[in-house]
Amino acid sequence: MRETWKVSIRRACAVLRAERSSHHDRSRRPSQAALAGRIKEICETRVRYGYRRVHVLLRREGWAANAKRVYRLYKELGLQPRNKTPKRRVKARLREDRRDAVAVNETWAMDFVHDQLATGRKLRILTVVDTFSRFSPAIVPKFSFRAPDVIEVLEQVGRAHGFPKTIRVDQGSEFISRDLDLWACQRDVTLDVSRPGKPTDNAFIESLNGKFRAECLNTHWFMSLDDARRKCEAWRRDYNEVRPHSAIGNKPPIEFAKRSVAHGPP
Repeated sequence: MRETWKVSIRRACAVLRAERSSHHDRSRRPSQAALAGRIKEICETRVRYGYRRVHVLLRREGWAANAKRVYRLYKELGLQPRNKTPKRRVKARLREDRRDAVAVNETWAMDFVHDQLATGRKLRILTVVDTFSRFSPAIVPKFSFRAPDVIEVLEQVGRAHGFPKTIRVDQGSEFISRDLDLWACQRDVTLDVSRPGKPTDNAFIESLNGKFRAECLNTHWFMSLDDARRKCEAWRRDYNEVRPHSAIGNKPPIEFAKRSVAHGPP
């Protein structure tokens, strides 16, 4: 009867002159195809999301995957966002009378973003954000804006969400007009005007505008003004109701705003 001899992997590879790295056990880890597929689906519609925001959305959907696994699959699929803007290395010094908002509707910020239709016609888009909750009450595109148009938008969102105590603006002609100043006086709203050439004075709206451009304006063609309105409003609703925001615990702004209203200022 022939005896059976057990030979170590090291000796067997040495005899066969084979690399030890070529011998390995079959993986017992369950397939990650479904998870990888879902990650790819999310990134196809949210092209500027990094793996951390993708992980937050997956956890909301019930996927039992930690951030390390999501990161590994995210890299294997080659989904890293490109052309990231380098961070500024110079600290911005704001005016001494500035202070952070501590409640919803204490401070809003607004600005204009410029884009165009597929036909080349120029668009101006008014963006507004609450600096405490990061909730955006309005993103409105038009071919041109005058002070009465800005007032009309503020009246609409003010009746829906309440009027702020302060609105931070730059020195654009629509924002320093007599019409807007009169409206602010009537509504007991303070217009906090940034210093010339100092966009960091209005950093919250600059942050919103950067996300809006990367995730909406740079990923869509606008065929008409109505088309632009639909797509901008769809992005605004997604930003308010779905998009995780790292500054507020990866909650969507609407959830943070509602919680803040329910419990009052911290």
